[in-house]
Formats: sequence, C-alpha cells, structure tokens
Amino acid sequence: MSAHARRTLLDPAARALVVQTHGDGVRFSVRVQPRAARAGVSGVHAGALTVRLTAPPVDGAANAALVALLAELLQVPRGAVQIRSGTTARTKLIDVRGVDAARVHALLSTTST
Repeated sequence: MSAHARRTLLDPAARALVVQTHGDGVRFSVRVQPRAARAGVSGVHAGALTVRLTAPPVDGAANAALVALLAELLQVPRGAVQIRSGTTARTKLIDVRGVDAARVHALLSTTST
C-alpha cells in the first residue's frame, strides 16, 4: 500500500466531504466513475463525493447523467445543478442551488454503500 493510500485511510479529514455555502446553495467536488454497473453515491475520497454512473464519458453523456442523478437525490430541478469546472475530467466542481450543506451530508448517510 502506498504512503498516500495509508494517509487517506488513516486521516479522517481525507474521508470528509467538503461542502461550501455559495450564494443560495452549495458547492462541492465530485469524483465520477463512468461506466459503472450501477449508478449511485459510493462514498467520499479526498474530500470529494464519489459517484458511480452507468453512462460512458462520451459526448457529455456522463455529465448529463451526473446532473440528473444529483438533482434526483437532492430533490431539486436539473437546472439547479451546474458543473462549474471539470466537464472533461473525472473530478468536477458542482454548484447546487436551493440546498444547504446539511442536506448534502445527509445524502451521504442515506446512499453510501
């Protein structure tokens, strides 16, 4: 096991989701795993929410699936979820209007595997 992996496993801060209040909503990082067998939230890694998506990372399909999944799980319209940066990367910065940090953290406790 690498030193980084040991630090990540042992450091509680590395396993904590970082959610910032931003405007009328929140901002947080997401680490996407495209082409997964099932879609859903699988936990937190390095301060980012880990999300499995069945869609491939082609022609924006994974981004659209991510927006739809987060909107469904947080019970907001799709238009309230915006990818601020990382549209072509696995790690993305997400803004969600109309929710607070507690609601995002509650999402983790109800959907993590």
